[in-house]
Amino acid sequence: MLYGVNGEGMGHATRSQVVIDSLLSEHDVRVVASGAAFRYLRDRLPHVDEIFGPSFAMKEGEIQRWATVRQNIVKGPRELPDTVKRWVTVVREWRPDVVITDFEPLAGRYARATRTPLVCVDNINMLDRCRHDREIIGPERQDFLLARAVTRAMVPTAGDYVITTFFRPPLARGRTILVPPILRPEIVAAEATRGDHLIVYSSGEEELLDTLRSSGMPCRVYGMRGGPEEGVVEGNLEFRPRSNEGFVEDLRTARGVVAGGGFSLLSEAVYLGKPALAVPLHGQFEQLLNARYLQREGFGMCAPAVTPAILAEFLDRLDEFELALARYEQVGNTVALQTIEERAVTAVGEDRRTRAKARRVARRRERG
Repeated sequence: MLYGVNGEGMGHATRSQVVIDSLLSEHDVRVVASGAAFRYLRDRLPHVDEIFGPSFAMKEGEIQRWATVRQNIVKGPRELPDTVKRWVTVVREWRPDVVITDFEPLAGRYARATRTPLVCVDNINMLDRCRHDREIIGPERQDFLLARAVTRAMVPTAGDYVITTFFRPPLARGRTILVPPILRPEIVAAEATRGDHLIVYSSGEEELLDTLRSSGMPCRVYGMRGGPEEGVVEGNLEFRPRSNEGFVEDLRTARGVVAGGGFSLLSEAVYLGKPALAVPLHGQFEQLLNARYLQREGFGMCAPAVTPAILAEFLDRLDEFELALARYEQVGNTVALQTIEERAVTAVGEDRRTRAKARRVARRRERG
């Protein structure tokens, strides 16, 4: 089994580790990953090889679209040929029965070139495989269309798309299965309790910090660039050093969460019943989608920035959000991991004609 992992952002890596650890009990799994995912997984899993992967160009917390395109156009021709050569060498004598990809395009291309069954596991294909109404898309329709087109191009012809999600919009395309988010084992094992502090994940913008200071609410702040080696306390703010164990402990005992619109942290907050104030990264429609659905479900708020008025409203409504979160149901990773295992095994058993016929049927249904 070949498993490809996108290297942009840590959510792909932490989710994939959980899935791969589960699959390794029954299957021989070889991993290809780029960027941060490769650096994270190489010390945690056997058989991890590095490949080229696209990356985002950032400026002041905003994705620069054309700089991103230029950056990858320059890097791609230089790095891609050597990547492909190394990759082909790795799999030449070991041909996988099935390919699984977490938004990693080269693994998908290998599957198509060799006619190997392909299963896609991620949350981003929510953009393309589900229907989203005008309220969710909002005035950012052009951003949505661009994000959907890029998403569709990354892994265009998988046999099945398994999409992790804490919200459930209607499906727009066949061969699509929605499953609960895949969580880190330490989150699944955590016992949530109601504390009196906010946990904040931020790069440390002064406007946000000033708003948090003025609220008087105890805040434990993570994620700042060049964060402290040890905890630093400034009034009601405590700047915490990078620590997985410390972050999980502060999250499970938090009263609420202030963060971006990244899927992984919002999923963890929802699972542990923590209301979230989500501020999506500018230029990242997928984060905006997550945050707007979080608000629609009643699990928190979506805002363009954390102003004193927005933070005050969030704090005033914490009880309301907690009631909505109490209705959310998820039993660890059981459903997601069982579904992925079943789809991978089924894909191996399907011949090419069966898979092609299933895709044609799905396309006809999409057209109505």
